[in-house]
Amino acid sequence: MDDVAVTPLDLAGRVDEALAVQALAFGLSSDEIGVRRHIVLRHLSSPGARALGALTATGRLVGFVYGMPNDRAHWWSTVVEPYLRHAGQDSWLDDAFVITELHVHPSYQKRGIGRQLITTITDTAAQPRSILSAIDTESPARALYRALGYHDLARRVLFPSAPSPYAVMGAHLPLLRG
Repeated sequence: MDDVAVTPLDLAGRVDEALAVQALAFGLSSDEIGVRRHIVLRHLSSPGARALGALTATGRLVGFVYGMPNDRAHWWSTVVEPYLRHAGQDSWLDDAFVITELHVHPSYQKRGIGRQLITTITDTAAQPRSILSAIDTESPARALYRALGYHDLARRVLFPSAPSPYAVMGAHLPLLRG
């Protein structure tokens, strides 16, 4: 982390850089990037939406996180709500800060950047808890989320057009440190 600083990010102004990081970290095609660009820009108009970036000393964006207070009317909530309700966990959709995206460039992973991004953005959330979705496999991302206090609320969540199932995870704020 010595050469990377986490700061507020004008995500709308740097959306293409952010999506380039996401494409590398998440394996997105150019068609998927185009779709996600519109989604990110739409999300940023939501009340309370905010973003942080991980920037090198030269200003290169190597990671980002953005999120917003959850709204049950948003597409993501409408997809995950039946899964959460089935698991008896749908109250997590209320009064929660959603981590919409968190990605770190592969060559900068395993340096604590993702941890700093997510803890910094949730530390200033007005909501008492945070929710997110992650691909439902054992991965470094899921291990990080668990270490921060997130736990599975629903698994095998299927998003339209997503090739793999997701898990919805939730944590009380502030996130665990350690």
